Amino acid sequence: MSDAARTDGTRTDSTRTEMREADTRGRIVATAERLFREIGYQKTTVADIARELGMSPANVYRFFRSKTEINEAVGRLLLGEVIGAVEAVAARDAPASERLRALLGALERMNTERFTVEQKLHDMVAVALTENWAMVRDYVEAMDRLLARIIADGMAAGEFRPGDPMLAARCVHTAMIRFSHPRLMVECGDFPEPRLDQMVDFCLAALR
Repeated sequence: MSDAARTDGTRTDSTRTEMREADTRGRIVATAERLFREIGYQKTTVADIARELGMSPANVYRFFRSKTEINEAVGRLLLGEVIGAVEAVAARDAPASERLRALLGALERMNTERFTVEQKLHDMVAVALTENWAMVRDYVEAMDRLLARIIADGMAAGEFRPGDPMLAARCVHTAMIRFSHPRLMVECGDFPEPRLDQMVDFCLAALR
């Protein structure tokens, strides 16, 4: 066998191993998410996850060094789904003000479904926010970038007054926080006003 053939074979084996490992990591995270919904993230143990997958806890620890890493992976999965959905809104062929309104509405709906109706998931996200997990910081930065992209488009088109798109995005994100922050969504849920549409109107007026 030539050196090139041996190299190609080694690369193929390595790729297959990486794919198997990625698949196993994905199944661990999906199983953990389901158990978090059913019994809560604090009550779910690595042994519970391993038992559901038909593997040993030691095998789970081959892929995640601790339960904390699994917690964060589940959080990244959930928040990644939110980011993916609002990215699609941001990419629409529509005026910036329309996209911004749609994005903020979608964000509120998805976070309501995931983190207020699903009380056990809410508990995990509340702790993540309190402890400032890395995945929360990454999520906030990703959301700021999406908002800034829409606002920059609006500035370029003359919809919004000129300025710093990222600063404006962070201002909008902060103004709308009670409609996306899981804890504030629960604590402010009974407040009659301002409603989501009223706050979006307020932000759009400020941008104009």
